[in-house]
Amino acid sequence: MRTVHTLKELRAMLRSYRQQGKRIGLVPTMGNLHEGHISLVRKAREAADIVVTSIFVNPMQFGAAEDLDTYPRTLIEDQERLEAAGSTLVFAPSNDEIYPEGLARHTRIVVPEVSEGHCGASRPGHFEGVATVVTKLFNMVHPDIAVFGEKDFQQLAVIRKLARDLMIPVEVIGAPTVREKDGLAKSSRNGYLTEQQRAVAPVLYRTLQQTAEQIRRGRTDFHTLEAEANKALAEAGLRPDYFNIANSLTLKPANTDDTELTLLVAAFLGTTRLIDNLSITR
Repeated sequence: MRTVHTLKELRAMLRSYRQQGKRIGLVPTMGNLHEGHISLVRKAREAADIVVTSIFVNPMQFGAAEDLDTYPRTLIEDQERLEAAGSTLVFAPSNDEIYPEGLARHTRIVVPEVSEGHCGASRPGHFEGVATVVTKLFNMVHPDIAVFGEKDFQQLAVIRKLARDLMIPVEVIGAPTVREKDGLAKSSRNGYLTEQQRAVAPVLYRTLQQTAEQIRRGRTDFHTLEAEANKALAEAGLRPDYFNIANSLTLKPANTDDTELTLLVAAFLGTTRLIDNLSITR
């Protein structure tokens, strides 16, 4: 496995692979890798000959009060994990390599509708930053396939739409959420939790499961179910951001005719914001 830091190096490596007729996969990450990220690399290996894993903490997707400065940078450990998982090439660019003229002067990609609501409402500008950096990575790597985790369900929907709308010839693959034994979705931000908070955190997924079971039993009073879920989270010690029941395709609020639903949740434990989701068929 090789690590490169510039677009020039990246394209030189990829040119060689393409001349050999290799199929190229991309796994974009912000580093501080855990088993969830590694599962994306393994899934990419199933669909491609060459796996490029990018490691870039993207400043454009962080809000002013968010954890950009303290977000863990663990490149050496990440490289070791990626080599063991079968990644071929690591692309770890600097901010200047991605945004040579700075953020303020940079073109931005806006994906309408699916980026609105949920995390899009709570984190203004977040998906604009995600869409912009992912579009840049697609243009840098020109992958045949790209793998993203379903834990970030809205992000996956945003990326699929931008690829369709901009006619980028890449197959966007969603990979299932990897969970701890108690159900908590693996996340880099889990490391911020205290021992006491970590014991509370699985309530997030349990509340999703309990609400989904109510829907399977025939309840369609979605607003009431959302309110009940937020109350359960608050009583357990979390500070709910949102709990939404949405149409899985459009991510708009679900109505009684919808059969494919996704339950999306975000909540704070202390200063740590956790997200999760669960998709069901009625």
